[in-house]
Amino acid sequence: MLSKNAGTNHPPKTFVDTSVSAAGTSISDATDLTADVSVLDSVASGAGVQLYDMEIGDSQEVYNDTTTECLVYPPISTSGINQIAVGSAMVLPAKTSCEFRKLTVTLVVAYMSA
Repeated sequence: MLSKNAGTNHPPKTFVDTSVSAAGTSISDATDLTADVSVLDSVASGAGVQLYDMEIGDSQEVYNDTTTECLVYPPISTSGINQIAVGSAMVLPAKTSCEFRKLTVTLVVAYMSA
């Protein structure tokens, strides 16, 4: 189930954004995602995006519709994705989607497509 926009942290402004450009090479300057479903249509080598801060139990999806892998950073520097170190990015391969679900304040779990 996608975000219900119930929280005040950083609720999405739109449900689907079909034109997202990844930018930046760290959690501090990566493109901030603002939708429940984000489609990456421009990714430079080494560029990334940052998940918005969901409520516990909420999820968001990211689809990389480019031929370049993209770095996906957790919503805050003190949280992590799967077993990856807190504040560090996971790699989202080209032409691949991933669902991200916030399980705790410090853990986001990623379910990647094949």
